[in-house]
Amino acid sequence: MIYKAFQDLQLSALGMGSMRLPVIGGDDTRVDEEQVKKMVALAIEGGVNYFDTAWGYHGGQSELAMGRALAAYPRESFYLADKFPGYDLSNMDKVEEIFEKQLEKCGVDYFDFYLVHNVCELNIEQYLDPAHRIYQYLTEQKKNGRIRRLGFSAHGSRAVIERFLAVYGDAMEFGQLQVNYLDWNFQDAKDKVELLRSRGLPVWVMEPVRGGSLASLSPADESKLFALRPNETIAAWAFRFLQSIPGVTVVLSGMSNADQLEQNLATFSEDKPLSGGEMETLLSIADAMVKKIALPCTACRYCTSHCPQGLDIPHLLALYNEHAYSNGGFIAPMAVSAIDEDKRPNACIGCRSCEAVCPQQIRISEAMAGFSRMLGL
Repeated sequence: MIYKAFQDLQLSALGMGSMRLPVIGGDDTRVDEEQVKKMVALAIEGGVNYFDTAWGYHGGQSELAMGRALAAYPRESFYLADKFPGYDLSNMDKVEEIFEKQLEKCGVDYFDFYLVHNVCELNIEQYLDPAHRIYQYLTEQKKNGRIRRLGFSAHGSRAVIERFLAVYGDAMEFGQLQVNYLDWNFQDAKDKVELLRSRGLPVWVMEPVRGGSLASLSPADESKLFALRPNETIAAWAFRFLQSIPGVTVVLSGMSNADQLEQNLATFSEDKPLSGGEMETLLSIADAMVKKIALPCTACRYCTSHCPQGLDIPHLLALYNEHAYSNGGFIAPMAVSAIDEDKRPNACIGCRSCEAVCPQQIRISEAMAGFSRMLGL
């Protein structure tokens, strides 16, 4: 196992996420705890010492399953991370109640790592509102030793992360981002990583294989990669990409079975960053994958001055692209829900004034109508 230095700790470069644990009968809320115990044992045997859970994973069952699996090991032998669930705005006034319950569910007296969860457009105003006492309470728990290291995770834009750090930055010790070679340019992951690096914050990575979608590619793309590294699996390329990014400390993988775990342990047994040519090939594959589905908006903003509704069309098209590429997901709906109702895609009246000045000749009105249908607006 590769280990990375963080403060006075040595953290396994591979962390075990628990959002996609094995379940019984396809029911996401029925975690197969016997399999989880076997996977945790395999992970620890393979050198993993970082385990991640959260309030909402598996309908609230992830914390219980991970707590029971880790209870078999000395508390000082592993690092446990949990998160405050601000993705649900109804939780904002419950920070003390939820934190105490999380300790109870996990069967521990403290969290080695605790994160302000899922900072995004939907919740940034609430996170920054001192009336909710989130910052005050979590920093108090840090002083009390019940949180050993405090950080955050974010799916929001760079601008949202900057706003968060302007208020919380002095207390943050690490940041967790969605980083993979597809999102390096598509979701501006590169800029977000650079932002954290500029503030001296190490990066934790989530969605390294983008929910498993980067574990297999088209035959043509796989052939390009096999020609460069004949003995490397396709999934391993996603991890080698992250091994090439300065500042990345822990890569979290939500593994659903022992086979996936064993493959990832083999990958993280050695550090094999990409060469310049390999990086170029991988990113070109990613760009081509996105272009097959995404609309080619360059955010020139010619359209916005011609929209009688005052819509931020480039922003909406970027969210459309994310939702279309991911075939759903939660990122775009969360971001759209934070937009004023009269500025959402269903506010488009189909006048096509924007299309008359679009250099890319995008059928914007059709995209807005389709996006509205996808979101159920």
